Amino acid sequence: MESAAIDRFEASRGRLASLAYRLLGSAADAEDAVQDAFLRWQAADRGRVEVPEAWLTKVVTNLCLDRLRSARARHERAAGDWLPEPLLDGDPMLGPADTFEQRESVSLAVLTLLERLSPVERAVYVLREAFSYSHAEIAGILDLTESASQQHAHRARTRVAAERRRGGEADPASARRVVEEFLAAAASGRTDRLVELLTDDVTAISDGAGLAKRLMRYKTPERVASFVRAGFKSTPAKRRLVGGSPAIHIARVNGSPAVVAVLEGRVVGAVALEVSDGKVASLRGIAATDQLTRLNKAWQQHEPEAPVISAW
Repeated sequence: MESAAIDRFEASRGRLASLAYRLLGSAADAEDAVQDAFLRWQAADRGRVEVPEAWLTKVVTNLCLDRLRSARARHERAAGDWLPEPLLDGDPMLGPADTFEQRESVSLAVLTLLERLSPVERAVYVLREAFSYSHAEIAGILDLTESASQQHAHRARTRVAAERRRGGEADPASARRVVEEFLAAAASGRTDRLVELLTDDVTAISDGAGLAKRLMRYKTPERVASFVRAGFKSTPAKRRLVGGSPAIHIARVNGSPAVVAVLEGRVVGAVALEVSDGKVASLRGIAATDQLTRLNKAWQQHEPEAPVISAW
């Protein structure tokens, strides 16, 4: 393949990867989808491709839809039993972040909610909200009518909005202060203070370090506070599980404040927090090793702030 064709694809690779990540919620699967698109680009009669960017967008979107449908058919990603792969802020795969809608569409909270949509609804939502495609363009990408695209978008927005029920975007500095207070209360064992820092409808979801067959879920401030307190209580068994006593950092993951546990430069766990009106509204804990691969690489390539807790 001539170098001009390769350069044209590479110029689109970042955008295609961020599209695929939003559709699949997995960096590894997104990379595979983009590579498959490259192979199709390589085999295509490129002289007949009028708008390469539109052609590549259609190919990647439909490759992702095939993956989503296949996964659903095999029940590998049953709604509610899967968490997205977390990405450190600054990762190019997070894609455009100029608007509130773009930033929200890549949050772990919304990526989790998108699992409840049909594959086509999910694709329409992502193309419209995150990439600002018109309904005419989406219709061409998905081989729909323009009216059908509008209907899918309406249903997707309605379902996401019904589940979200949150206020506006939290100021990063204010959100960090809430997380600092949250960490201090968790580390001190002050469960009563933890309860004060949680919204009345708070939820917590954990993958149990990849050891549990199903996600662990908690509701009500009291139950979530007890779960958090138990999670932050260091024990010999937990230290053996992770291989030592990790340091605890505050960072941003998928646009949200997060608590990141790091042992000898290796991320062993991340908890993304959603802050609303000065309180923690949700927590998503991810510690399964295969879900932290890309975050780990990014962590090792940036200069983290000093840990808020030097040894857990």
